Amino acid sequence: MTNGKKNIVLVVMDTAREIDTTYARNAVDNSCLEELATTGAEYNHAFANAPWTLPSHTSMFTGTYTSKHGTHAGSKFYDGQFPTIADLLSDDGYQTVGFTNNAWVTDEFGLASGFENMSKVWQYIQSDTDFGKIKLTSEGRGGLVREGISGLVSGDILANFVNAVYGQFFYRRNDYGAKRTNTLVENWIKNRDQSSPFFMFINYLEPHLDYQPPKRLVEQFLPEGSTYREAMAVPQKPWEYTAGVLDMSDHDFELLRALYRAEIAYLDEQIGELRSTLEQHGEWDDTVLIIVGDHGENIGDHGLMDHQYSLHDTLLHVPLIIHGGQFNQVGDSDRLIQTLDLFPTILDIAGHTIPEHAQGTSFYPKSSTAPRNEAIGEYLAPQPSIASLSNQTDVPEEELEAFGQSIRSIRTTEYKLIRKSGGEISLYNVEDGPGEQTDISSEKPDIRDELVERLDAWLDSFEQTSATGRDEEMSEGTKKRLEDLGYI
Repeated sequence: MTNGKKNIVLVVMDTAREIDTTYARNAVDNSCLEELATTGAEYNHAFANAPWTLPSHTSMFTGTYTSKHGTHAGSKFYDGQFPTIADLLSDDGYQTVGFTNNAWVTDEFGLASGFENMSKVWQYIQSDTDFGKIKLTSEGRGGLVREGISGLVSGDILANFVNAVYGQFFYRRNDYGAKRTNTLVENWIKNRDQSSPFFMFINYLEPHLDYQPPKRLVEQFLPEGSTYREAMAVPQKPWEYTAGVLDMSDHDFELLRALYRAEIAYLDEQIGELRSTLEQHGEWDDTVLIIVGDHGENIGDHGLMDHQYSLHDTLLHVPLIIHGGQFNQVGDSDRLIQTLDLFPTILDIAGHTIPEHAQGTSFYPKSSTAPRNEAIGEYLAPQPSIASLSNQTDVPEEELEAFGQSIRSIRTTEYKLIRKSGGEISLYNVEDGPGEQTDISSEKPDIRDELVERLDAWLDSFEQTSATGRDEEMSEGTKKRLEDLGYI
């Protein structure tokens, strides 16, 4: 232990929902996640406060809800009004380092603040210039040339060219970046300054669309009589399905769920490799490892694919496992948690004072903070926008208006209320009827009205941020990568 403080590693399994993470880890042999949950702490009622990467990460980094930090589809750049975990821990003597596979979690969107280094894993040579579809596309040499010409004439020409070639032909050769992430992590650990503790952030992208897991893992999850080839042939076109221009069967979604679970199983293996690296370099015993999903996924659930236009538990209920230090004595916990609660909890681990702006509730075992009794979800603007969704699907915008609403939810351990900006209110009994299939708002008007009042009281309890329109700062390269991920 360095200076009496634990290292802290925050691992985000991008797009991992709780139900399938639990299923996958129980289905495979030698699951690292299962072992960590058994020997550490597992929180069975952990909920993201936003259904997609940018607002969810901003909340984890700042301990504030979307309405307070103001970063969402209508205002995509965090302006730094509140210090991040990395800011505070860096000031407290921690080395701070990040490894990201998701273009939203970068300096371009204000989320590298406080990190001494934030590596964009899709870049072979780290460069401020990040152009073209070099991360995710497979257009071949023609695409590389088209995208590369404009990039090569600005910035570091060599770095741009190497990154273009790497991203076009090598980045996704084995996986979605997890292997290279682990290599970069090991290189950093081997060369780090041993005189101070470190805070490390990792975003692994594997469970994210599109699903391309190893065949050897897929075969463990396939429905009887189905093949890997059949599963990989299922269309992975979330916006076409959501807009109603692509028909998909229940069997199609069974196959997609098999791919999704195999992606999680693969990431389980990679987290095992991360643990081995920490052990081999003598860091494991002095490290608190936090593994969490930033949001979930709809795989045909509620008539949707991907993780937009909804605040159902399929998008908000995420895995949360913590190992190390005081958490090894916790075990299984049904305490209600929000992912923004990681902000004060991490600060408690580090012995740092929790700033007044934090809206999260620490669940550090030594904390005396009372457990929360409600979880809030927010989706303040559509992403992709309705105009973009219309352009991608050729469906007129007026037919897609239902997807343009902002949504908020409030959840207890028994009931969940979802309210849309158009006035629609739904109430679900999530204790007796998980899945949010039956709206009981007319049957339980007293509970509906109570939760509406609680949601309004929560909104009135703090000053909201209403900044909008900062998209002009996004580079063309980042826009194109995010288009390939299906965000814009």
